Amino acid sequence: MAVNGRRVAVLIPCYNEDITIGKVVEDFRAALPEAQIFVYDNNSTDRTAECARAAGAILRREPRQGKGNVVRRMFADIEADLYVLVDGDGTYDAAAARALVDRFVDERLDFLNALRVSTAKQAYRAGHRFGNWMLTALVRSIFGRQLDDMLSGYKVLSKRFVKSFPAMSSGFEIETELAVHALELRMPCAEVATNYVERPPGSASKLRTYSDGVRILALIARLVKDERPLSFFAGFGVLLMVVAVFLSIPLLETYLATGLVPRLPTAVLSVALVIVGVLNVFAGLILDMTTKMRREVKRLAYLAIPALD
Repeated sequence: MAVNGRRVAVLIPCYNEDITIGKVVEDFRAALPEAQIFVYDNNSTDRTAECARAAGAILRREPRQGKGNVVRRMFADIEADLYVLVDGDGTYDAAAARALVDRFVDERLDFLNALRVSTAKQAYRAGHRFGNWMLTALVRSIFGRQLDDMLSGYKVLSKRFVKSFPAMSSGFEIETELAVHALELRMPCAEVATNYVERPPGSASKLRTYSDGVRILALIARLVKDERPLSFFAGFGVLLMVVAVFLSIPLLETYLATGLVPRLPTAVLSVALVIVGVLNVFAGLILDMTTKMRREVKRLAYLAIPALD
């Protein structure tokens, strides 16, 4: 199965979506008739599996709950030249898939993100919109400014991206990890605006605004620690030293005036904060060298896979 001479796989992680999954599969078959369509059933309790199979998808299962676990299994199992990753909730525009794939191939990209554009108020809840803006802005400020809709569930990925992606997340924070992987390795990336519609009646979002938001924030903090250790640890160390200086000013004034240090516990605390701060700065320097070596290894693994012709 090939599109423009390349094997294309459409990957659809799915839960309880029997209301939409059949139509999603049919729409992508119409848009990319040459592609193979894989639906991974993640412990659905309705007719999702039956509907997906009836619509012509290749059905597989992943028992570990969570989108990150499903994506990890998909990327490990499926061999293709490029991959269209899309949620099965019926909110993404399957008709745009051909244009996305054509641009992906023409520009020899590794990561193409579908920017969600919607005029329907119910398509994109206010809390989700604000959370996406905030988290995307945070990632843009740290890792790069190429994406405006980091949490979109509609992407086109190259084989070299998929097979070099470690996929450490288990839930919806996988979207953040995908974006950071592309930005950190400086892969050719792009973002294209696509139509985004509201869910059909009877379908409910699996994204939990607060708990999943907290998990994404925690992932961003971990990624900053892992990928920007010098900024993370040195920043904390400098903060501790600033606090130590602030605490020591009254002590120094008293010492210069009287020659005495009456507040010994504060003096000890100040010295301890300086020591811990200096240790944090040196830890950041050492970990920064380790991170650069690890990034080089990831880059070499990425380059070991041939690019699209």
